[in-house]
Amino acid sequence: MRILISADMEGATGVTWPADVLPGTAQWERCRSMFTSDVNAAVLGFFDGGADEVLINEAHWTMRNLLLERLDERVQMLTGRHKALSMVEGVQHGGDRAVDGVAFVGYHAGAGMEGVLAHTYLANQITGVWLNGVRASEGLLNAHVVAEFGVPVVLVTGDDLACEDALGYAPGALKVAVKDHVSRYAAVCRTPARTAADIRAAAREAAPLAVRHEPVAGGPFTVEVEFDAEHLSAAVTVVPGVRRVAERKVAYTSGTMYEGIRTFKAVTTVASAAVEEQYG
Repeated sequence: MRILISADMEGATGVTWPADVLPGTAQWERCRSMFTSDVNAAVLGFFDGGADEVLINEAHWTMRNLLLERLDERVQMLTGRHKALSMVEGVQHGGDRAVDGVAFVGYHAGAGMEGVLAHTYLANQITGVWLNGVRASEGLLNAHVVAEFGVPVVLVTGDDLACEDALGYAPGALKVAVKDHVSRYAAVCRTPARTAADIRAAAREAAPLAVRHEPVAGGPFTVEVEFDAEHLSAAVTVVPGVRRVAERKVAYTSGTMYEGIRTFKAVTTVASAAVEEQYG
């Protein structure tokens, strides 16, 4: 059994505000330990449950946040940016590299939703994303990607609203809330010792759910992206197939979510480059 952990940071234990996840800050350095604790707990739980291999794909910001030296020695970690499938890189391989189940650790609610540090890819510039008319989080987008490769989502951790969101895209997955949402920048947090125990137990229980299924061809997929400024919707139309549908909203349609997530990555990259420091 081979497990892929997609590890994001906004949904980690103790994380509640931007400095906690912004690389280079003192708070980020502190929160890296709690983020690593959450991920390592999932690793240990999956091995407890019978996993033969666990691969971690770093999915936050620079994708260089986890402390490798504090992880279980049996694990492998993919770290760094510019990966074909970004947050779920690794799920596309077959043969002896085939993945049997995916865990979303440290996930969060999407742009325009309630949730601690809720966003979709970009921290502020995106105010909403919709997939075939349904408001989408990163979890929902990534769940459709992995489904195309016949891989189930078996575990989701984050705040209570991230777990609630996961009921829509991974109803059979185990969920662990490491904190309860109060506002976008506040939460009632549990201690790392408690969340590590909860995550490890859930991962152990989730391991038997890691059974590959027939690939799900759910396309075509229409993705709509709404920005907080008009010039961003204009800028991203340089991406082939992306069209403006409103002053601050664009849309595109892809035959598969493999194509859809890669186009989304291009849209967010262009939008990020079009943001100026003071005026956005």
